[in-house]
Amino acid sequence: MVDSPGSKKNDTGETREELFDLLVPPGVPRTIIGEILKQFDVKLIERKQRLHFANMDGDEREILAFRGTRDAVEKAQEFMFAELKKFIDEK
Repeated sequence: MVDSPGSKKNDTGETREELFDLLVPPGVPRTIIGEILKQFDVKLIERKQRLHFANMDGDEREILAFRGTRDAVEKAQEFMFAELKKFIDEK
């Protein structure tokens, strides 16, 4: 989970709920992404991120992320990893 670039206060000084991003690893099936969007209060965004694996050491790429409150993002993360484990075990 990665902190969102947003802050707790807006320009007028009003407090707003802090948002967090959950990066979606490349290769996550669309069905899992869709289930997360249905079950949790998160939205799907594109985010630039430097990647440091395989032959992409330091390459900046547009990747998908879920954005929401800390609680929603943590629940989505647990679900995503559980579903990925099931998906891998089926293969």
